[in-house]
Amino acid sequence: MTGGRAAALAAAVLATLALGACGSNLNDLQAFVAKARAQKVTQIPPIPHMTPYQVFSYAQAGRRDPFVPDQPSTELARTGATDNGIQPDLNRPRQALEQFPLDALRMVGTLTFAGVQYALVSAPDDVVHRVTVGNYMGQDYGRVVNVTPVAIDLIETVPDGFGGWQHKSTKLALASEAR
Repeated sequence: MTGGRAAALAAAVLATLALGACGSNLNDLQAFVAKARAQKVTQIPPIPHMTPYQVFSYAQAGRRDPFVPDQPSTELARTGATDNGIQPDLNRPRQALEQFPLDALRMVGTLTFAGVQYALVSAPDDVVHRVTVGNYMGQDYGRVVNVTPVAIDLIETVPDGFGGWQHKSTKLALASEAR
């Protein structure tokens, strides 16, 4: 016998043994099929009747457009912009902390030097600034009016929505945790 014939004979013997191992013992399968056929067939309930969708009709006639800003009241529209004498000082030199929004600034401590109390304010550029009464900070012309160990009191000059300005009191509290 040559090597090729011996290999073919060995493959044929292995194939015969492998197929012989797959016997015709289908008793488990036949029992399962018989049990499944013996079960009572249940009827599937019909799909419930769905009521048709009623389209909502939106009548906009006579109402204002929600995407257009409200018009000022007729009295304000007649008089134009409100002039209550409040205006920011646009001619004074801007200070370093006015370039940042107030919510980006953090009070990190206080310092008393030569009888003057300073607040230490950390800016987003990672510089700590000394602030005292009379300094400005924030983008709404916030003027510091009081410095305490726990907060800085400011008066901001903000637009009133009718072309004028109004004062708004704001506090910048001592930060409780580091960023």
